[in-house]
Amino acid sequence: MSFQSKAMRDGLLEKRSSGLLQLWKKKRCVLTDEGLRLHTCKGGGDAPGTAFSSKAKELRFDRMATVDCVEHKRGLVYFTVVMATGKEIDFRCPQDGTAWNAEIALALVRFKNLQAVNHLHVAKNESSLQQN
Repeated sequence: MSFQSKAMRDGLLEKRSSGLLQLWKKKRCVLTDEGLRLHTCKGGGDAPGTAFSSKAKELRFDRMATVDCVEHKRGLVYFTVVMATGKEIDFRCPQDGTAWNAEIALALVRFKNLQAVNHLHVAKNESSLQQN
């Protein structure tokens, strides 16, 4: 399943690997109104000609619980995306400019609010049908 939504932000983040060494790996991240798409860097990541994989890992908002654990250290912002399953995914980004963690958290809240409003409309419609 691929995102068909418009990109709200596109840039580099570092994601901590889940392996034994837990290395930080650069990812090209695309934030949309449905979630976060992570592309693997095929090279240095900072170079102008850096290539990115066409295949992406998708962290969909409907499977996310929260964005938390923000820490500012040595010019970097560290944060964690917590999935509904309890799995935690650690990220870091430069502290300058608009922080990714804030944009992801705001997009997640917007998604959850729209989801709640849609569920409310469905419940009202079902209630109206039962009364008739």
